[in-house]
Amino acid sequence: VKEMGLELATGQKFLTTDTDFQSQATNAINVKPDLIIISGLAADGGNLIKQLRELGYKGVIIGGNGLNTSNVFTVCKALCDGVLIAQAYSPEYQNEVNKAFRDAYRAQFKKEPPQFSAQAFTGVQVFVESLKAINAQSKVKDKPLAELRTKLNQQLLIGKYDTPLGEISFTPEGEINQKEFYVARIKMEADGNNGRFEFLK
Repeated sequence: VKEMGLELATGQKFLTTDTDFQSQATNAINVKPDLIIISGLAADGGNLIKQLRELGYKGVIIGGNGLNTSNVFTVCKALCDGVLIAQAYSPEYQNEVNKAFRDAYRAQFKKEPPQFSAQAFTGVQVFVESLKAINAQSKVKDKPLAELRTKLNQQLLIGKYDTPLGEISFTPEGEINQKEFYVARIKMEADGNNGRFEFLK
């Protein structure tokens, strides 16, 4: 936070099982923050958003990855409107694999794919591509399991993968390098019950 020139005014803790955030919301509002960042899941994070807005907080709210689900809409309803959410995936990302993934997901589920589904697909895709690369050198089915595991780990780390998330690769320690990241704003419908993520350019 300090490296970005921001001052942390307060830090409030809660459990994912909490439903009453009056104390945390009041404490946060009392320091008059320019913005509030919430690290939570749909139920707890959504309730915190709701209670912050009910107590009169009108500033920017930013949610982390755990709020990146339409399940938050039913929790904070109309009060979700305008919340910014960090995203590792955008259904609107333009590449062939994302188009195929998005089309297949929408055909089956009749809605846009969420980030977690795109990440799960990407995980399987990366393993399949790595196994194909190994198999092109020598047959995977003929390798002892311990050797295959070692080869697979080596292949995963040297590959670059064009995925629904964009191009990804891995550091030598196995951490992901992802070129694309996204920010979306929650836009609730007039009924206050339904919403969508509007991706910001």
